[in-house]
Amino acid sequence: MPPVPFSLCAPAKINLALHVTGRRADGYHLLETLAVFCELGDRLEFRAARKDAFAITGRFGAGLSDDDNLVLRARDRLRQKTGAARCPPVSILLEKNLPVASGMGGGSSDAAATLRGLSRLWDLHLSNPALTELGAALGADVPMCLAAHPLVAWGIGEKLAPLEDWPALDMVLVNPAMAVSTPDVFRRLESRENPPLGVPPRQADYRAACFWLAGTRNDLEAPARSIVPEIGQALDALREAGAGFARMTGSGATCFGLFSGPRAAGQAAAGIRDRHPDWFVEPTRTMGAPA
Repeated sequence: MPPVPFSLCAPAKINLALHVTGRRADGYHLLETLAVFCELGDRLEFRAARKDAFAITGRFGAGLSDDDNLVLRARDRLRQKTGAARCPPVSILLEKNLPVASGMGGGSSDAAATLRGLSRLWDLHLSNPALTELGAALGADVPMCLAAHPLVAWGIGEKLAPLEDWPALDMVLVNPAMAVSTPDVFRRLESRENPPLGVPPRQADYRAACFWLAGTRNDLEAPARSIVPEIGQALDALREAGAGFARMTGSGATCFGLFSGPRAAGQAAAGIRDRHPDWFVEPTRTMGAPA
């Protein structure tokens, strides 16, 4: 009897803080980031099939190509690692709910969900270290997305430390309908040797998180804003809507604002959406540390 089809969420990754602290000889930038993951994200459906199939739907599906998608690369790498005999044909449906090239790690999270979903469908029983090794070969953000809980990452993103006391936070995500090229942002980065992140507070709540984050940075925000000035408009909209803290995530152009609760976040999102109907505006909640 074939396995029952199932779906997994590929949660949006939000860099609450992102410090660029150096550059390796091979050109990779050294980063320190506090990252969290949202209830909002893409969704992938997995089912056994007679031959491999892959389809993309969703609000932002038209912005993706299925030729070299990270989902397919994750599928193929998992097959290569474990052997074709253990990995029969599969149909994968990607529901793309996050904007493309938006700084929310959408492609990396899709790849991570694919590794987890196919490991389950094919009954592979791979350990977390084995999945992490596979993920790292696909991209520096994939190990973070496999963890999918509050964490600090450093190096090029491959070194991870969970944050067991970091709270779940209500937030609004705003993207001014603009994609930003990550290489272009790094090319405009003026300083690559910046102070490190510092130690996040233990047992933080909403107010403590906002206070601590105010002393941190996203070193990619300034170069991204020089490319897409609308990022500044998105940040202004969040602050005017009452966000206790607002910042760009990743290399942009998505920005987030933290709010004191789901009602405040929902009202803020509705107001911003009314004024900017062409923007991506969504209230969501981050996932706290696992119990």
